[in-house]
Amino acid sequence: MEYKRVEITDAAKEVLRKLKEEHGELIFHQSGGCCDGTAPMVFEAGEMYLDDSDVLLGQLDGVNYYMNEEQFEFWKNSFLTVDVTEGRGSSFSLEISLGLRFIIHSRLLTKEENEALNGSSDASGLFILDGED
Repeated sequence: MEYKRVEITDAAKEVLRKLKEEHGELIFHQSGGCCDGTAPMVFEAGEMYLDDSDVLLGQLDGVNYYMNEEQFEFWKNSFLTVDVTEGRGSSFSLEISLGLRFIIHSRLLTKEENEALNGSSDASGLFILDGED
């Protein structure tokens, strides 16, 4: 079975499609820096400098989702779902012009997901219970 770290809701996917029509190729990035903190942000591809400190978590409707490695250390045991909500964030993300902002919902990875994605149960070696143990 193939496990993922990140997924997108249908509502967020529709916003993403509109942004792709207007701006072309895009990327998601979650830095944990200033502005909206850990909010996922969308940029035109090439607008944001990516380097070896950025981890590719997956792809959402054809758009790569990156996270800074320092943030990834906090989130590596979590499954993220990108959603959208009304309201302006304080970021430079492209959806802000639509009066919307992307947000994430998270849950802990199951034991099986953790083993498949991280190579062990979790960073500390402890198993995360998934309610079936």
